[in-house]
Amino acid sequence: MSAKGLFITATDTGVGKTLVAAALCLYLRGRGIDVGVMKPAETGVADPQQLGSDGTLLQWAAQSQDDPDQICPYRLREPLAPSVAASKEQVRIDYSELVKQGRDMLRRHRFTIFEGAGGLMVPLAGGFLMADLARDLGVPLLVVTRPNLGTINHTMLTLFSARTMELPIAGYLINQMPAIAGPAEESAPHSLASLTTEDLLGVLPQIQDGSDRDKAQRLASQIPKLPTFPLLKRYLD
Repeated sequence: MSAKGLFITATDTGVGKTLVAAALCLYLRGRGIDVGVMKPAETGVADPQQLGSDGTLLQWAAQSQDDPDQICPYRLREPLAPSVAASKEQVRIDYSELVKQGRDMLRRHRFTIFEGAGGLMVPLAGGFLMADLARDLGVPLLVVTRPNLGTINHTMLTLFSARTMELPIAGYLINQMPAIAGPAEESAPHSLASLTTEDLLGVLPQIQDGSDRDKAQRLASQIPKLPTFPLLKRYLD
């Protein structure tokens, strides 16, 4: 496929997936690459007439001039899975239209970053999961995971599910590695690398201070410094 992009997913909530997506946008924009961004659905949005915090961060990072309804087509108040929030708010999520909009984004931009809501098995609309959208868009999956206790199980289950659904997988990034790592965090990269067949694309530091924009910029500066950056760069070029 000539269109290029990545579908960013996570092993769980709170792993910093949006910050990683924004950091990748900043890295690409820093190289003069036109970047499209799309978060199909964002929940927990106080004012659905406006972009939520995730959509706003992605719009800023990509310097996107696209309409907010293209960047994040469905914005819902309830902090729930998209299909559940939509049902509560009597909103119908049109899955086929999401696929159409995503493919249009790929056609219009040199590179497109898609950011899912939560993990692959999050229900999106009418029996469709976030994984179904990743499959139908056809871009490689980048899994964002965490370093602390439980990550081996969560990461391997996510990768297993992706393989079972025959999703193309770029690899996985470990995010939020603390400056002072405990035994679980210290061992996680080696354990995962030895147990998975997919590529470990990098380990990013935990950044606690500053706004989300500050954090994304600091993460973006770390991306080309990763020892494993050549593995990730194959999907960004």
